[in-house]
Amino acid sequence: LNLYNNQLSGSIPSEIGQLTNLTELLLGRNKLSGSIPSKIGQLTNLTELNLYNNQLSGEIPHEIGNLTKLTFLSLSYNKLTGYVPNEIVNLTNLKHLWLHNNNLSRNISKEINDFVRANRIHFN
Repeated sequence: LNLYNNQLSGSIPSEIGQLTNLTELLLGRNKLSGSIPSKIGQLTNLTELNLYNNQLSGEIPHEIGNLTKLTFLSLSYNKLTGYVPNEIVNLTNLKHLWLHNNNLSRNISKEINDFVRANRIHFN
């Protein structure tokens, strides 16, 4: 589902979790606000999740660790806070992890650091 750069506003509805056949969810460069719904963790066929450059806030949901087919995850340029959840290490197919330009804690767990290095993930 490619809705990149469409001036969408409002929040991402929790019903997004019902679209279980999606392989790509591209919602970057919109004006989406609110938190990333935990139901996003039900999209287990996703290979690409791009929520880049919105106004999303709150924490990265732990359920993101359910998206084990992801190769690309971009949450950059939002207003996300808190820690990067350790469940990120479940994303063993991940090649690109972009989290920059948020208000995330700079304290990344050793487990995540080791995961990023071991899998040669482009981590920004």
